[in-house]
Amino acid sequence: MPVIEVEHLRKRYRDVVAVDDVSFTVERGEIFGILGPNGAGKTTTVEIIEGLRTPDDGTVRVLGLDPRRDGAELRQRVGVQLQESQLPEGGVEAIRRLRETAPSVRVLVLTTYDTDSDVLPAIEAGATGYLLKDAPREELIRAVRAAFKGESVLSPAVARRLMGQVRKPPPEALSQRELKVLQLIADGATNREAAAKLFVSEATIKTHLLHIYDKLGVRDRAAAVGEAYRRRLFT
Repeated sequence: MPVIEVEHLRKRYRDVVAVDDVSFTVERGEIFGILGPNGAGKTTTVEIIEGLRTPDDGTVRVLGLDPRRDGAELRQRVGVQLQESQLPEGGVEAIRRLRETAPSVRVLVLTTYDTDSDVLPAIEAGATGYLLKDAPREELIRAVRAAFKGESVLSPAVARRLMGQVRKPPPEALSQRELKVLQLIADGATNREAAAKLFVSEATIKTHLLHIYDKLGVRDRAAAVGEAYRRRLFT
């Protein structure tokens, strides 16, 4: 039985035909990709296979099951999910939700991004491994098999970056006053409003913010608030 069977798939968005009579099968052990220019219907086809969209016509079977009707059962049978970390809807959030809804699925990130802000959140969200898209075919196959066994898989570049993070000195903690200032900023207060609430000058608030930026490794207010939430500094 093929792993994936797609027959005469069609999908239209109003006057735009996104998928027009697409058929293919993916056999067990086969590596399969969908190629085409923007607007060719690649994403829509994959979303239908995942059960995220309903086709206008045609049938889809994954392991013999209907992904729309039998989604819960399918999620328990999927071994490894290849996941992009940078998606418009939030790749890291997709990893977190998948781990919550289908904890048996191993998530292997396959991406072109390897910065600290990409790697660490994905690992924290529950990714079993993190590979770059320039990985050789043999390395990718080994990684999928290792992830299926629950083994951690990291590309050499990502492993070096994580080792660098481990060896870095721990970040300096924010003082209680700095936390209070940052909480007010997160709540939408301006420098003037924060100064009034804390009975200090605006210059003092600006000084606190500069110290906060330095300790959190950011450059502006929005980034400081985002980093504070990521580190769970707010109670």
